[in-house]
Amino acid sequence: MAPKANPLKLNPLQLRTLTLLQAMARIPGAANAGPGPGEATISHFPPAHGDHFHLGDAVVRSSDATGLFNEKVWNALTRKGVARGDWPHSITLTMDGMNYETGVVDQILHRSNH
Repeated sequence: MAPKANPLKLNPLQLRTLTLLQAMARIPGAANAGPGPGEATISHFPPAHGDHFHLGDAVVRSSDATGLFNEKVWNALTRKGVARGDWPHSITLTMDGMNYETGVVDQILHRSNH
């Protein structure tokens, strides 16, 4: 049997936010490893310019990133066990958060094919 999609029942804003945090955690220099094994702490968030911002080799619409600056989203991700937030300073993705399949990566991380 295939694993259940979105087993934690994250809402669309939470899924988009977790996807962006996962992407930021995987960009060299954008996050710090730890404090626990398999975790990543993010304390610097990309500035938007116009209606988008750059995240590594991807472009993200600002409208897909509103959860990065929303305390309630951070609290929800903490309750679900995929992150630990220190609003508004930093957020740590747990190992579960790093490995959670959001299913929306291709919808919000837009990459050029040239």
